[in-house]
Amino acid sequence: MQVIRDREALASALAAMRADGARVALVPTMGALHAGHIALVEAAKRPGTKVVASIFVNPKQFGPGEDLGRYPRREQSDLRMLTEAGCDLVWLPGVEAMYPDGHATTIRVEGVSEGLEGASRPGHFDGVATVVAKLFNQIGADAAYFGEKDFQQLAVIRRMVADLDFPIEIVGVPTQRDDDGLALSSRNIYLDEEQRAKAVALPRALGVAARAIGRGEDVATVLADARATLAAAGFEVDYVELADAESLMLDPAADRPRRLLAAARMGSTRLIDNIAITEG
Repeated sequence: MQVIRDREALASALAAMRADGARVALVPTMGALHAGHIALVEAAKRPGTKVVASIFVNPKQFGPGEDLGRYPRREQSDLRMLTEAGCDLVWLPGVEAMYPDGHATTIRVEGVSEGLEGASRPGHFDGVATVVAKLFNQIGADAAYFGEKDFQQLAVIRRMVADLDFPIEIVGVPTQRDDDGLALSSRNIYLDEEQRAKAVALPRALGVAARAIGRGEDVATVLADARATLAAAGFEVDYVELADAESLMLDPAADRPRRLLAAARMGSTRLIDNIAITEG
């Protein structure tokens, strides 16, 4: 596995891959890897494909008071996991490589980025869209793989790719979960033992609510019950909402794909999760 930190070396390595006729698949990450990230690498591995993972803790997607400074950084562990997963190349740029002096361009994807996480974390998706667009241009990949746990992020990237004509396939990979159902996240390490035990209430409440909505029960009542269940479990609830699975508009039509999305804090740790609505 090649580990590259220099733009010129990256261009040379990618040119060599393409000279051999390889398809290039990108797995963008912020490091602190877990089984969810490795599932993206596994999904990207296809015959004739070279898998490129990026590790970059993007300062532009962290707002004031968020956890940029304490976001876990485990480079050696990450590289070991990627090697074992069969990744071909890791792009490890520094901040100066991504945002050199004079950098003045930000990408904003309107509509899909404005509610839910966008409302709770102003500017977050501007930072996501900007860094992902840069990675797409730097790597020139044929496909990029993202986890469905960050469902709004996936929707923002799909909208950006469609609007700006990026010649890349965006692949969503189902959320990877612990045995008790909690979605894998780099931030789970912040939970103490008691908080971790309580945190399973989040996927369980979403599952109950999704089944009730699928049966046709009143959406407002179901969402209120889910919020109350999470509060009783010790969560400080940010939102529990039903949205159109493509536009993420709230109050979606029942004949379109829908997604139930939630964010809540357990102690100082903010967790997000989502689940598709299955009718009937």
